[in-house]
Amino acid sequence: MNPNIKTVLQYIFLFALAGFLLWLSLRGIQTQGDQNKTDLLWQTWQSADKLFLILMAVFALISHWMRALRWKLLIEQTGNQVKNWTSFHSLMVGYLVNLAIPRGGEVSRTYNLYKLEKTPIETSFGTVVVERIIDVLCLFILMAICFLVQWNALVTFFNSLGIGNSSEGISTPLWLWIVLGLGFIFLFVLYLFRKNEKLLKILIGFKSGLLSVLHLKKKRLFLIQTTIIWILYFLMTYSVMLAFEKTAALGIGGVLVIFVIGGIAMAIPLPGGLGSYHTLLPLGLVMIYNMDRTDATAFVFIFHAWQTLVMIVGGVVSLICTSVLLKTKKT
Repeated sequence: MNPNIKTVLQYIFLFALAGFLLWLSLRGIQTQGDQNKTDLLWQTWQSADKLFLILMAVFALISHWMRALRWKLLIEQTGNQVKNWTSFHSLMVGYLVNLAIPRGGEVSRTYNLYKLEKTPIETSFGTVVVERIIDVLCLFILMAICFLVQWNALVTFFNSLGIGNSSEGISTPLWLWIVLGLGFIFLFVLYLFRKNEKLLKILIGFKSGLLSVLHLKKKRLFLIQTTIIWILYFLMTYSVMLAFEKTAALGIGGVLVIFVIGGIAMAIPLPGGLGSYHTLLPLGLVMIYNMDRTDATAFVFIFHAWQTLVMIVGGVVSLICTSVLLKTKKT
């Protein structure tokens, strides 16, 4: 099959899956009388405390700025110098592309940085891989903390998904199959790299990026930035939950649970978490906190829409700034 056709079919499948999950989630909204689902969502939006939503947007922008500084730190470790603003604009453009193309943002932000700073794409992409690895580790740490704090609640949630088969959590065979599958993929990719010089060049760039974190001169600063980023992510969730009466009463433990479930939903390779976010989060609110399904679904739709709007505005502004910077360089 033609690679281009295969790629198009993959994207069609992902968008179809996202659409199906959205439709499935919307089915959970029950309206009364002549009120339709759009009216109910609009009513939920109007009932929100806009001050907390604005606060969430502020936390989001600060977290993106901190992430850009952390990315700059990794890139400079490879011997390439970049400016704070070019790193930030490239990051925001990547977020914008991610909303349309699953995982496309990782490539687009490295290309955007190349246009602005002539940073080798292979090397900057290696640092993006490092960032993803760090993010996954942070998510696992938060999941571990969350399980300790909200053990019974999360076990109930995972069992409702069919992942766990008892109160003891996730079954060992599942993890064994995951490890074996990842091992097989790693060996296969390694074989491809050894047989292809172009792929080998990319692998060398990856190695440069991956080793950058091990030889960081400012490890403490990197750790501080990472901690601040994830604290801000937590505060973003907390702010939005405080904006709605039904979720404000869940407390810090509830915020932690929803934050972790949201992180898992966003990790699923769908455009901007579309569909996965709208399916998993309402399920968590209903199964763990006995929240009304209609209220839970409406809250998640507004939550995700507001996050997406902030990313779109930030991404479009950064795209315009990138264009202006490139025109300035040409003149």
